Amino acid sequence: MPYRNPVIPGFYPDPSVCRVDEDYYLATSSFEYFPGVPLFHSRDLVDWQPIGHCLTRSEQLPLERCRSSGGIYAPTLRYHEGAFYMVTTNVTGGGHFYVSTRDPAGPWSDPIWVNTGLRGIDPDLFWDEDGTCYFTATSSRGIVTCPLNIKTGEPLAGPRQVWNGTGGQHPEAPHLFRINGQYYLQLAEGGTERGHMVTIARAPTPYGPWEPCPHNPILSHRSTNRPIQSTGHADLVQAHDRSWWMVFLGTRPHGPYPTFHNLGRETHLVRVHWTEDGWPVVGDGGMADVVNALPDIADEMPMRWDRIVEDTFETDELPLHWNWLRNLNPAHYSLSERSGHLRLWGTGVTLNDLDSPTWVGRRQQHHEMTATACLHFEPEAEGEEAGLAALMNDRHHIEVAVTRRGEKRIALVRRTVGSLSTVVAEQDLPLEGPVTLFIAAETPRTEGVPPGWGEEPIYTLSIALGDRAPQDLATAEMRYLATEVAGGFTGVYLGLYATGHGQNCKAPADFEWFLYEPTVASV
Repeated sequence: MPYRNPVIPGFYPDPSVCRVDEDYYLATSSFEYFPGVPLFHSRDLVDWQPIGHCLTRSEQLPLERCRSSGGIYAPTLRYHEGAFYMVTTNVTGGGHFYVSTRDPAGPWSDPIWVNTGLRGIDPDLFWDEDGTCYFTATSSRGIVTCPLNIKTGEPLAGPRQVWNGTGGQHPEAPHLFRINGQYYLQLAEGGTERGHMVTIARAPTPYGPWEPCPHNPILSHRSTNRPIQSTGHADLVQAHDRSWWMVFLGTRPHGPYPTFHNLGRETHLVRVHWTEDGWPVVGDGGMADVVNALPDIADEMPMRWDRIVEDTFETDELPLHWNWLRNLNPAHYSLSERSGHLRLWGTGVTLNDLDSPTWVGRRQQHHEMTATACLHFEPEAEGEEAGLAALMNDRHHIEVAVTRRGEKRIALVRRTVGSLSTVVAEQDLPLEGPVTLFIAAETPRTEGVPPGWGEEPIYTLSIALGDRAPQDLATAEMRYLATEVAGGFTGVYLGLYATGHGQNCKAPADFEWFLYEPTVASV
C-alpha cells in the first residue's frame, strides 16, 4: 500500500522529528505566523495529525512588527528523560531559546534563552550517553558546538567550530547524533533553493575530527527534473522496528519552464539504509520519490490530505490549522458575539502593513483547490472592507472583498505585486445580504500538451449572491504569489480579513462558514 509525498503538504518547512516508544512527534518552522511551531503526532511516520503548537503565548513569541519571513526559524524537537524540548531562533525577537513540556500537546514552558556570543540560526540539542547536553547551531563562524546547562541555558564552555560541510554555500541545519558508537553531524548545504542538499560526516567525539561521507550529498534533487525539488534541511529518526527514516523539506514546483512554487516548502519522508561501513544511504541513491511503499509499522491507509475541510465556526476556539499574522489582539476576533459566525472587527491596519491586521488564515496545501467563504458585511463608512485573500506576504497578495463606495456596496478584486496595488474589477451589490466569496487555484489544460507546458496557472476570484451561480470577477497569475517572485521562506495562505484602511471599522464582518476544497488529482 503506497503513501504519497509530501506527508504534510503546504507551508510546513524545516521538519524535526523525535520518537518516544511507538509515538512520533514532528515540529516545523512558522516565521511571522502565530501561534508558532506547529506540532504533529504520528504512529507510522506517514499519517501526521496536528496536536498543537509549541509557542502559543505572546510572551513566548514576540512578533511585533516582525518582517515577512522573519520570526521563528528552524526548530529542533527532542525528548530526554520524560521531557520534550523544542529549541529554535526568533531572528527578529531575541535569538536562540528553547521551551519544554512533559505533554507535547502543551502548554509549553516560558523560553530559556541561549547566548553563545554568536548570532545564528538552526539550533540543535543533543544529549550524550553521559548526560551532557550539546548545543549546536549555524553561526557567523560556521557550525559551532558547545556543552549546555539545560536548566539555565548557560553554555558550559565557549562554542567550538566543527564541520562546515563539503563546500556548498550556506552550511546550516546541523543535527548531532550518536549512532553505533560514532558521532554523526548532518547539515544542509547549497541554500534552501534548487541547489539544496543534505550532507553528513562522522567523528569519534562531538568536536571531531570529522570524516565526510564518501557519497555526499546523501540527499539532493539538484539538476534534476523530479517533481520534488529543493530537497534538504532534514532530520533522522529510527523507528520502533529499527528501520531508519529521514524527514526533509522539499517543494513541488509548477513547471516545467519557467518553474515556480507557491505552496511553500513542505514536509516529506524517505527511507534510509546503512552501508556495512556505517554510512546512510537515502532513498534511491540519494533521491526521494513521490509515491513510496508504506513503512512496515503502518497498518492502514494514512490520513488523506485531499479531503474537503469545512469550518462552521460553532466551537469556542478555531481549529489548529488557522493562524494569525504576528501577535493578534483578541478583541478583534469573536466566535461568540454572533453564534455560528466568526466575527472580525477591522482596524486601520491593512494586509500591506508590517503589523497585525485583522486576518486569520490557513495554508494552501494543493496546487489546485477552491477556498470559499460566506460573508455578512454591511460597511457603514467609505474604506471599510472585508473579504477573502490569498496571501504570500505583505507585498504579494490578492483579495476578493466587499466594501463601500459612496452610497453603494460593491465587490472588488485587488492585486498587489510589490509596490503595485490595483483594483482590477468591481461589481455592484445589494445593500444587504450575504455574499459568497471564492478563490480558485487551477492550471488550465491544453489538449495534447503536458500540464505546465500550456497555459499559465491562475487564481480565479469570484462572488455569488444567494442561490445564483458564481460570477467570475478577475484572475491573477499564480507566479506572482510564488517564492521566485515574492521572495521569502513561506507559502500561500487563504485568509479572512477586515480593515478600515486607516480607521477602525464601525461594522463587524461576520463569516458564516469557510470551505477548503482540494482537487484530488493535485495532491
